[in-house]
Amino acid sequence: MKKLTLSTLTILVSSAIVPAAMAQDVEAGKASFNKCMACHSIGPGAKNKVGPELNGIDGRKAGTAPDYNYSEANKSSGITWNEANFKKYIHDPKAMVPGTKMFFAGIKNEKEVDNLWAYVSQFDKDGNIKGK
Repeated sequence: MKKLTLSTLTILVSSAIVPAAMAQDVEAGKASFNKCMACHSIGPGAKNKVGPELNGIDGRKAGTAPDYNYSEANKSSGITWNEANFKKYIHDPKAMVPGTKMFFAGIKNEKEVDNLWAYVSQFDKDGNIKGK
């Protein structure tokens, strides 16, 4: 009976952990961020480029990265970046914020978007990985 209970518990715990781990892959998101690097930077020492640096994006109001010249459309969008808003925006930036300066066709693959969010959202406003 103990073996059956332990086996059942192991299966339940594994089934709860595996989908969460599979849902977002930070390393795959880091690779995906290569598409963004021409315009954006993230992490320690990140600087504004053609686009703003992305440190602390989770919870940041759109159009507020220091020393970046945003479009009026972005500054007045009213967006606070979170997972849902980021995913909608990165799918088609110009559809979500008409008039944005961001010249990017978007990422249509949902898994890639999930992974990209996992990567960019791990950085705090100073470019450090949260919780480390």
